[in-house]
Amino acid sequence: MAAYDTLDRKFSILFDWFDRTEDGWLTREDFEQMAAMFTALVRPGDTENRTAMRDAFMRWWDVLRDAGGVDSEGRVARRTFIDLMRTQVTEPKTFEHVVLAIVDALMSALDTDGSGELTADEYVRMYDALGVDPATSQPAFRRLDRDGSGAISHAEFRTAIEEFYLSPDPEAPGNWLLGSPLAAG
Repeated sequence: MAAYDTLDRKFSILFDWFDRTEDGWLTREDFEQMAAMFTALVRPGDTENRTAMRDAFMRWWDVLRDAGGVDSEGRVARRTFIDLMRTQVTEPKTFEHVVLAIVDALMSALDTDGSGELTADEYVRMYDALGVDPATSQPAFRRLDRDGSGAISHAEFRTAIEEFYLSPDPEAPGNWLLGSPLAAG
């Protein structure tokens, strides 16, 4: 039961972040707005990463729709979203083609110097642009920089994403991904 409680809380936090229209439902418009927020971080002319992120967000919406999660008004309720995150989106093949596709394109887009890493400033700026308070993304960075190098590698970022979406452990560093420490809750 505790595993589900932790996953429920994380997916509920994600629901709130995705609810761009703040109406208590997720719609295709919310996913389009999330895609627009993420693609706004991409350099002009980087159509490959922009397209990859947008397509992945739309695949995410399609997974919810195809699993029967969308009601007759084109909306997904919080409980339905949480249930489909557990049973559909986190299924390994889907997770790779949806969530990790966004992560990979985002890292590629932001890694303008080819270092394969995000510095603390880059990380905080990125999350600020995505609507996450820098007061929470700064301590999150320290937790996600597992090797203490002062940068988050692509592998460290992927690990954090996997922990946030897949780990039932309330103490996992990846739970800080959106600046929402679950261990305290």
